[in-house]
Amino acid sequence: MTFRPPAGPAMRRICLVATEESGDRLGASLMKVLRQRLGDHVEFSGVGGRGMTREGLASLFPIEELSIVGFAAVLKQLPKILRLIRGTVDAIVAAQPDVLVIIDSPDFTQRVAKKVHARDDTIPIVNYVAPTVWAWRPGRARAMRGYVDHVLGLLPFEPEAFRRLGGPPCTYVGHPLIEQLATLRPNAAEQQRRDAKPPVLLVLPGSRRSEVARHIAVFGETLARLRAQDIAFEAVVPTTPHLEAAVRAGVANWQIAPQIVTVETERRAAFRSAHAALAKSGTVTLELAISGVPMVTAYRVGEVEAFILRRLIKVQSVILANLVIGDNVIPEFLQEACIADNLAPVLADLLSNGPIRARQVEAFNRLDAIMSTGASSPSMRAADIVLETMRGGRAGN
Repeated sequence: MTFRPPAGPAMRRICLVATEESGDRLGASLMKVLRQRLGDHVEFSGVGGRGMTREGLASLFPIEELSIVGFAAVLKQLPKILRLIRGTVDAIVAAQPDVLVIIDSPDFTQRVAKKVHARDDTIPIVNYVAPTVWAWRPGRARAMRGYVDHVLGLLPFEPEAFRRLGGPPCTYVGHPLIEQLATLRPNAAEQQRRDAKPPVLLVLPGSRRSEVARHIAVFGETLARLRAQDIAFEAVVPTTPHLEAAVRAGVANWQIAPQIVTVETERRAAFRSAHAALAKSGTVTLELAISGVPMVTAYRVGEVEAFILRRLIKVQSVILANLVIGDNVIPEFLQEACIADNLAPVLADLLSNGPIRARQVEAFNRLDAIMSTGASSPSMRAADIVLETMRGGRAGN
């Protein structure tokens, strides 16, 4: 008689695809919770960066291969992008996962999901980070219903937007920033510095070289206007190591010599001590708002992008914090309006505790209640839905 060991939980295969650093961080946190839930009975595969690699994923290719910004650049690299999509789809279908999780980067991941579904419609697909159908391309929501089983939204208004637009089920799982409140909010000493003179002014020209190139000069001119009006401040430019050279080259032409910080702990410390910010619009606006830092925002893109976006964007604000709060409390100056003549007066108000600042501070105080996810972290809520969506339902529980 042959001995047969008792049957244990089946090995679960989970594919994840994330092609940007922000998506890699989300993927890594999700993988950590999934491994806690499934123990040694899970295998990960797909595409990811350093964080996901540390959690056990061998990426099909380095995500740096997709660091492409702008419509013109995408067109030039299209053959390469299509080749990477095909290779990713082939690998996923061959792996026969219990679930596929696509994370942000919709221009890449949505195409992967569509093609995987076309080749094997038995693979459940979860979309982590809802595409911005509420801002532009609203028809994408209904199209996604054909190949996405569940959407995980980072913003509290997204489930209603997907319901209204006829998209797949969408659940608000929470923004990763709400897991970082301890590193975003000032302690007593940092609050004292935030209120002290001269005030700390954060200057955030962007997280990509093209963004830095478009904003660095006008941001420097704005600071020069303030100094010409005898408005005192201490300028700090938080950036990343790979952008440090570009930022230093740009600020070399400023009349004001800022402090440049690249270490993440120093960056967070600057946020906790800052009195105001001049920022490129994007996710950083929500980070500043949660940190309680009033701001003025600006954004410039290339002429081709501007022409297209003007015809596609369907929202009254492109500022994430404004959309979450439900009120345009943060001034935004886009394209032709992104000039020192517009930015300097608002910054002067923020630095001198004027009415624009007071309105933002009051609105930011409501963010915790608006973005709350209760006792569960965003990663835990996301993992719950991924497990429920897997072939065979919740595994290991």
